[in-house]
Amino acid sequence: MALINYKTVTPDEAVKVIKSGDHVHLSSVASAPQCLIEAMCRRGDAGELKDVHIHHLHTEGPAPYTEPRYEGVFQHDAFFVGGNVRKNVQAGYADYIPIFLSETQRLYREGYIKCNVAMIQVCPPDQHGFVSLRTSVDATLAAIETADYVIAVINKNVPRSLGDALIPMSMIDIFVEDETPLEPAHFSEPNEIETAIGKNCAALIEDGACLQMGIGAIPNAVLAQLGNHKNLGIHTEMFADGVLQLVEKGVINGANKKIDKGQMVSTFLMGSQKVYDFIDNNPMVKMMDVGYTNDPFIICQNDKVTAINSALQVDLTGQVCVDSLGTKFYSGVGGQVDFVYGASRSKGGKSIIAMPSVTNKGVSKISNVLTSGAGVVTTRNHMHWFVTEYGAVNLYGKTLQERAKLIISVAHPDHREELERQAFERYGSHFRFVTK
Repeated sequence: MALINYKTVTPDEAVKVIKSGDHVHLSSVASAPQCLIEAMCRRGDAGELKDVHIHHLHTEGPAPYTEPRYEGVFQHDAFFVGGNVRKNVQAGYADYIPIFLSETQRLYREGYIKCNVAMIQVCPPDQHGFVSLRTSVDATLAAIETADYVIAVINKNVPRSLGDALIPMSMIDIFVEDETPLEPAHFSEPNEIETAIGKNCAALIEDGACLQMGIGAIPNAVLAQLGNHKNLGIHTEMFADGVLQLVEKGVINGANKKIDKGQMVSTFLMGSQKVYDFIDNNPMVKMMDVGYTNDPFIICQNDKVTAINSALQVDLTGQVCVDSLGTKFYSGVGGQVDFVYGASRSKGGKSIIAMPSVTNKGVSKISNVLTSGAGVVTTRNHMHWFVTEYGAVNLYGKTLQERAKLIISVAHPDHREELERQAFERYGSHFRFVTK
């Protein structure tokens, strides 16, 4: 078949299709099209745009459209509060839409949010005229399907991921070329506390389990403990470098999965160049629409789904706060509830919330009640396993007083006496006789 030809324009020409009042979607994480973002902001600097709404999940790299100087020009209405926008969201210059990750695609497909322009980044076309959305399928595919205009940055540094990531060039209206390397994500090595949490979580993971976990030190600490496990699978919203060594060892092979057998399923990725190289044309990796990866009723079709998620704060009834520190929004709902529920419905599944018992300043992350203004993401009704560096406890089927005792047992020793006093005041004299 002949080489596919396409006409490209400059980023500044491409973003001319954006009009005041438009809703613009950006592909996520390392796929954020920085050259188009910069060009869009130049139009803002020139006074050509106002009231443009920007939507995306977490993005890596700069997010200048959230800066105070663009007030009235760009309105950041994202589905997650990442580190690059957190300060401006907390200051009120940017905003956040609380939404389960599984339902972000519905916002576009069912018309709750318009998508006038989708700005994405793809690999060069293959001989059949298909390009790949590489590390960001999530809600981006839905945005492409519903957009008035799709602008795609063709980048030879982009891996060609498979699954729902492959789309025909006919879905794209405007092409731009850029060779900027992908934005890598950097993760610190787990410290002593995180390593202890990793060991406590790993002890709950059975051979043949299907894993979901996020990114960062705790997931990496968990994965580091799984070298002697057998036949693990991956069905997750995202993965990073921590899985690669286990794939190389044959520990992660998906052999026991009931659906997508032998394949690692994800909807977006963050990691080093090693991750991007790993997914390139790799049939073992299936990048899927977030409506598939995060649907609890699809998740639970695999047996022994083990979902490991974190928290900012947990109260003595098992309520989990993930997205805010008091009234200050810090992250987002993400896919936690999707996988907590999916894992709890899975045959032999386990839902785990894991976090350090204290902050870096020594403040207890376990409290009698959540901080005023904090939101509950995972309810006490959904809470099963709770893990800190001091152990793992299962709250499922436990009474409120039993839960309080169990949670206090894995709190930091410096804070247990005060938590016990607060629980006594809350539940009365009978509390002291509650046993594990």
